[in-house]
Amino acid sequence: MTVSLERVTIRYGTHTAVEDLSVTFERGAIGLLGRNGAGKSSVLKALLGLVRPQQGVMRFLDLPADASPAAIRAHVGYMPERDAHLPQATGFDMVSLLGMLSGMPKRDAWRRAHEVLYLVGLDEQRYRPVAGYSTGMKQKVKLAAALVHDPQVLFLDEPTNGLDPAGRSDMLQLIRQLSRELGKSVLFSTHILQDVEVVCDAAVVLERGRVVAQGSLQDLTRGGERQHTLGVEPATPAVAAALARLGRVQVDANGRYSLWLPAAANVGEVFAVVASCGAAVRSFVPHRRSLEDVFLQAISMPPTNGADTASPQPSPTAGAAADGASA
Repeated sequence: MTVSLERVTIRYGTHTAVEDLSVTFERGAIGLLGRNGAGKSSVLKALLGLVRPQQGVMRFLDLPADASPAAIRAHVGYMPERDAHLPQATGFDMVSLLGMLSGMPKRDAWRRAHEVLYLVGLDEQRYRPVAGYSTGMKQKVKLAAALVHDPQVLFLDEPTNGLDPAGRSDMLQLIRQLSRELGKSVLFSTHILQDVEVVCDAAVVLERGRVVAQGSLQDLTRGGERQHTLGVEPATPAVAAALARLGRVQVDANGRYSLWLPAAANVGEVFAVVASCGAAVRSFVPHRRSLEDVFLQAISMPPTNGADTASPQPSPTAGAAADGASA
């Protein structure tokens, strides 16, 4: 399913959390990135009907345009950032109750609770009070609760928050399984860039409530400057000056240089200019542009909005979210 936001603005009193936001989330697993306070949680809450935007239209494109927030939530599973468990309730109690609240008959809710608790690895802990769960187990039971009614789309708000490395790895493996094996669309809101690289196919970066970058991870990491490390003999001032004509250069120790070239640059020119200085390239190591590089570059640029103005701007493959309707 596909979700589309057109010129959405969300305010809390005098504070503007999201301003004139236009973006489309296609099917798949999409990272919704941004620093704390960038507007990620506000976008999720507005899509769920928990926050009313001051302006704009949100469409779940496989649902009727006049679908109510309750009808939309029937197709969406939401895992909130904060703890959301009932005092003294066991994992089974919590998940089955939420299944019944979503409209499932008791017997079906019980069956589904057992299934999803097994899926997330809590089958042996299902009759323990959630209040006594570890942080990792609490995150997993929230994920089970989001899955109990078998939604087509999952909104996950900081699902690895507070987890140790082992718990984080387990959670990412679960999310990857849900997306790639079970066919769920996932909108993964986080500020941890490495998690998005593990799980997602595409990303949307928010800064101060606006889109500053969007696209597939492949396209996002392919654009912009590319770093290369090279060793040259002999290393002379003439070599550094020649390399500086190709791009940004940093002189390191022992005849090594860090060189940043435009994405479309011909690396063969590096060897040619070094040879013209009477030197030779002894080593040449290109560095992959990381999602962190994309993020840092994006948040340093003036925010823009709309699929035709986001920067950098590859073809929009950012996807995760739900069925067609306005919220």
